[in-house]
Amino acid sequence: MITASRIKERIELLGSIGESNGNGVTRLALSKEDKEAQALVRSWMEQAGMEVRLDAAGNLVGRKAGLDPDAKPVVIGSHIDSVVNGGKYDGTIGVIGGIEVVQHLLEENIEAIHPIEVMVFCEEEGSRFQSGLFGSRAVIGALAPGDLDLRDKHGISRREALMAFDLNPEEIPDTVTRNRGDVEVYLEMHIEQGPVLDTRGLPVGIVTAIAGPTWTEIEVEGKAGHAGTIPMGMRNDALLGASEIAIAVEEICMEYVGAPIVGTVGRMDVLPGGSNIVPGRVKMSVDLRDVDRARRSEALEKLRVRAQQIAARRGLRVQLSERMTVDPVFCNDEVVNVMVEESEKMNLVCPQMISGAGHDAQLMASIADIGMIFVRCKDGISHNPLEFAEPHDIALGTELLSRVALRYAMKQVTQPSI
Repeated sequence: MITASRIKERIELLGSIGESNGNGVTRLALSKEDKEAQALVRSWMEQAGMEVRLDAAGNLVGRKAGLDPDAKPVVIGSHIDSVVNGGKYDGTIGVIGGIEVVQHLLEENIEAIHPIEVMVFCEEEGSRFQSGLFGSRAVIGALAPGDLDLRDKHGISRREALMAFDLNPEEIPDTVTRNRGDVEVYLEMHIEQGPVLDTRGLPVGIVTAIAGPTWTEIEVEGKAGHAGTIPMGMRNDALLGASEIAIAVEEICMEYVGAPIVGTVGRMDVLPGGSNIVPGRVKMSVDLRDVDRARRSEALEKLRVRAQQIAARRGLRVQLSERMTVDPVFCNDEVVNVMVEESEKMNLVCPQMISGAGHDAQLMASIADIGMIFVRCKDGISHNPLEFAEPHDIALGTELLSRVALRYAMKQVTQPSI
């Protein structure tokens, strides 16, 4: 059976690596803390009867062989790297839950037809090299030309960090990358990182789609000047214009009543930045996310028009530059239906919901059918030392994960016709 006490104990043990005096967990990819955490996770994988390897991209992979050596693996994945001063549940419950699934099969003497793999993806968060989802991008063959040359704040490149783990990143294309058809199904369990389940008083949810973000940089240019000598009606204050644009982001998203579109201005750089200077230039970031590409594009175009109108009225210049756009991803209908069926057998009420945050599953969808399970987190808090999920909730999510994984792992392999 799925053991909540073992899950809790392992979360605490893993969470102690990189924990610092109540300031949360800082466990950056390919760091000494990551190496220690990988060694611990490896020991759990081995206890569950898995063969374990560290691939050239820094992904830790545990594999439990199936009865059919030609069957494609059922892959369960997540990550154990963290943001700076983060929580101990983000990512880790998916890894620990995946290991629990395999250990459950071992303890119950259940022999699956398909192999089951638990993958710990390298640098999902992007906290060290400011470029996330590295391990899953390596698996699907989507690394950018400069990914290995990115450097951390100490000047260490990702290539050097991988080599310090005795890995050869040049082997990634030949030994890590997989193609469509190489994986039977990809499953991931994660804390929700939002308040929906907690507000509804429900422990587990079923993800139907992962929103795609578009990141845009907006530069607003006005005229800097002395804060004491320029009358209010004669100013070209870039910060006031940028602030209006930020409010416009909220207003535009709110126009789509009931739609899951969200917009965030997460950064504003104000120049010259003096307390006695009228701001002359502002650079700001806008993050728009939705599961509907057309609606997201429409909202961005509305923002472009509103920004120009605000700039014209205030005597400013404004420029919008799209930095990156990621398509939304939908979970496979069959996998979602299997999750619904198995949750009903557990008498578990699981709302179907979207993920506003990105996950490794979003990348894996290009090579495999995917499914995701959300577990309630207290007050929707994540990326924060206060992040918390009840062991009982995690155990319920893990039981659902186990049931779904077993449905696919026990499927007979269709032999090709001669």
